[in-house]
Amino acid sequence: MKKLVATITGAILAAFSTAILCAGSSEAELVLGGDPLKGRKIYPLCASCHLDSGWGKPDGSFPVIAAQHPAVLLKQLEDIRTRKRQNPTMFPFADPAEIGGEQAMRDVVAYIANLPPNPLPGQGPGDALEAGAKLFAARCVQCHGEQGEGNNEARFPRLKGQHYAYLVRQLLWIRDGYRNNANPAMVVELSNLSDEDINAVADYISRL
Repeated sequence: MKKLVATITGAILAAFSTAILCAGSSEAELVLGGDPLKGRKIYPLCASCHLDSGWGKPDGSFPVIAAQHPAVLLKQLEDIRTRKRQNPTMFPFADPAEIGGEQAMRDVVAYIANLPPNPLPGQGPGDALEAGAKLFAARCVQCHGEQGEGNNEARFPRLKGQHYAYLVRQLLWIRDGYRNNANPAMVVELSNLSDEDINAVADYISRL
């Protein structure tokens, strides 16, 4: 099974590489002034953790970044670079001396945003999906959309296709004040959710 998934993944990435070489301006390129072809040369810095596919790891140690909105990716890189978001693992990779400065960040964001989305993210136990669906409808849809598609212009991240374990960790960190660059609206929405609520909604999101 793993061999089959690896073969399919390789085929998807090969097709993407061909497409990006032939394509015109992408959304990321138009919105942020990034060049995905230049970004492709920078991306090996990211691939060491997020993998060539940008799909991260199902255990949530590294998130899915493929197909994320370019404005969201750029904001997070800038917040990490300026230490507004505490992520020591990422600090060296967002350092201008390592990645190559502001334009290089825009270029690599343009590349990442156009990677194919992860079709098989890590999922939770599946024992509270009804509760998760209700919480998602009540607290998440208004910003992130009914399918967790997010919004580039508003810098609301795409949630669909993200790993359950990563979602749980970030939601807990936002609720508990550790994620210091969180949107204030998110802090309000999460403030009175229990750990069980967060597990449930994260599991539901991971299955969108």
